[in-house]
Amino acid sequence: MLRHYKLKDYNFILVLLLVTISTMGVLLVGSAEPDLQFKQMVGVIGGVILMVIISLFDYSWILTFYWLIYLVNLAMLLLVYAMGSTKKGAARWIEIGGFQFQPTELCKILLILFFSMYLMKHEQDLNTFPTIIKAVVLLVIPLALVIKQPDLKNTITITILFCIIMYVAGLSYKIIGGIILVGVPLAVVLLFLITQTDLKIIDDYQKQRIMSFLNSEDEEYSDDVIQQENSITAIGSGRLKGKGLNNNEVSSSNKGNFVAEIQNDFIFAVAGEELGFIGCVFILLLQFFICFECVRMGTRAKDLSGTIICCGMAALVAVQSFINICVATGLFPNTGTPLPFVSYGLTSLMSLFIGMGFVLNVGLQNRYYYGGMLRK
Repeated sequence: MLRHYKLKDYNFILVLLLVTISTMGVLLVGSAEPDLQFKQMVGVIGGVILMVIISLFDYSWILTFYWLIYLVNLAMLLLVYAMGSTKKGAARWIEIGGFQFQPTELCKILLILFFSMYLMKHEQDLNTFPTIIKAVVLLVIPLALVIKQPDLKNTITITILFCIIMYVAGLSYKIIGGIILVGVPLAVVLLFLITQTDLKIIDDYQKQRIMSFLNSEDEEYSDDVIQQENSITAIGSGRLKGKGLNNNEVSSSNKGNFVAEIQNDFIFAVAGEELGFIGCVFILLLQFFICFECVRMGTRAKDLSGTIICCGMAALVAVQSFINICVATGLFPNTGTPLPFVSYGLTSLMSLFIGMGFVLNVGLQNRYYYGGMLRK
């Protein structure tokens, strides 16, 4: 369970990157919503402590309980329907002692852990039809519970994450090509059915967001479009150096309350307005180097499960960052996806730190730790 590790193998660079971007998150959340700054700061401190503790546990030992991890994941998602609270038309939260917990955020980490061991166990027959079907079924079960909440953004995120994990595990390019040839036309047909028919494939508010994105000039969708337009205006108003944190300009999209959920979904608008182009680029670079360090440790992992954990966490940070920033800049319809380590949300923050704890342990047990004898 616990091992004697070499201090030189601990990735202090990754820890520094995570602390830096999380500190920026605390400052930006405090500027967007001062009442939430202390909670965010406590979440960062608690997350870092939890990450360090988890990083000292042998991930291989934990993964021996991978079926238990899968069942716990399903139990959490089912618990949402038994005792979950509804907010803005969606039942995604569980209240425990006055605190809200969103199981779907931790679900993404648990699925990475589960599939890291499951796919390693089936590494030799990964490209066979039965193995692929079983993996898809094991994904669809928790995914159906997420869709039912409803939670379209995490449904999309988990699906993309699964595809990347399968690729990292060694899925054949022929199979990938076949999936693309079938998947792209199906996606086009699905989009057509959603936008051009009255079939109830997704919830009304989800369809509204898609329609407002595709018909931004239509007055019918003006209320949905204005959030993103104000976000783009805020980012552009910051210019090169920004207006400064906690500025009191009345025209500020932040202080003027022109953008809803600015502490979460549109936190990048706060960064653009108050830190400017330089601050936004700095955030992007931090996210990039976090992903880079995860992938780098994945290439040195002692086994396939370690590689999947590292690359899975890199993919999660990259995908969520990409979606959040695209929404804030008007390139995607509003999805409500948080910016990793920056947006307000303690469940998301703590879950990401838990995942990074496993990444750090993979780094501690790299193949050089075993004398370079593994995975040559």
